[in-house]
Amino acid sequence: MTEFIKHKKTENTEKTEKAENTEKAENARNTENAVNAKNAGNSVNKKIIPCLDLLLDESGGRVVKGVLFEGLRDAGDPVSFAKKYEEQGADELVFLDINASVAGRKTILSVIENASKDLKIPFTIGGGISTLKDVEEMIEAGATKVSINTAAVKNPALIKEASEKFGSERIVIAIDVSKNFNPAPLNANIYAEGGKTYWYEVVIKGGNEGTGISAETWAKKVEELGAGSILLTVKDRDGTKDGYDLKATRLVSESVSIPVIASGGVGNIEHIYDGLTVGKASAALAASIFHFNEYTVGQVKSELKKRGIPVNE
Repeated sequence: MTEFIKHKKTENTEKTEKAENTEKAENARNTENAVNAKNAGNSVNKKIIPCLDLLLDESGGRVVKGVLFEGLRDAGDPVSFAKKYEEQGADELVFLDINASVAGRKTILSVIENASKDLKIPFTIGGGISTLKDVEEMIEAGATKVSINTAAVKNPALIKEASEKFGSERIVIAIDVSKNFNPAPLNANIYAEGGKTYWYEVVIKGGNEGTGISAETWAKKVEELGAGSILLTVKDRDGTKDGYDLKATRLVSESVSIPVIASGGVGNIEHIYDGLTVGKASAALAASIFHFNEYTVGQVKSELKKRGIPVNE
């Protein structure tokens, strides 16, 4: 009888242990599945976007590139560049009429019409767009998306109106920022450099006018108003080839849930990798390294893929 009781106890103990082990295994599987699901959700493919800064003239315009928004040099014909980048595997393109906001004139539509005849990939047009009519003209000319900068700051309601009429996915808000070492507005993130503190201020009119608005405050606002994505350019890095400003890029990327395109300062593939990882950007925009044949889009994507960054083929 005693042996029978011992045997039953042993049997019950084994069943209990087996049940506990089964439960642990099931919990482990559930945890693993949850992690995998989370990772899958975070593995949205990153985009590589060549940018074509346009200096428009009677002949239709040229692609140019400068440093800190100035000192422009000719790079070539915009449509030829666009077709080349599409063939190399670019995910999207951005055309920016860099003189339009400063001079107060509209983007010449013929460049967009010509590009739209040959391109299959999405492309964004920006520069001097200040009204709903401007947005409509760009889309009718063939632009997939429209980028609004100065006008959005001057009239935030334009973002809401445009996104409601044309769809959020078509509205890109370009945010140009620069370090400001003066006292910061309320709720602005403060950084230190060389014994001084600074914050990132939104600048307009080609980077020539401050707004007193912090980058993160404006990013949150444009998302709230219906923008589909943000094109972030740090004026202090533009054309320098020193790499993206990773603090500013991460600041804005973590402030919103919509895609953020990093821009300003790419000099090599490492900079792009850092912008997508440290900066947490959804896409990387670059100009000089592509225009002057330092790298192809395909080379960039190949290297990123080797490093575990998900990209489109």
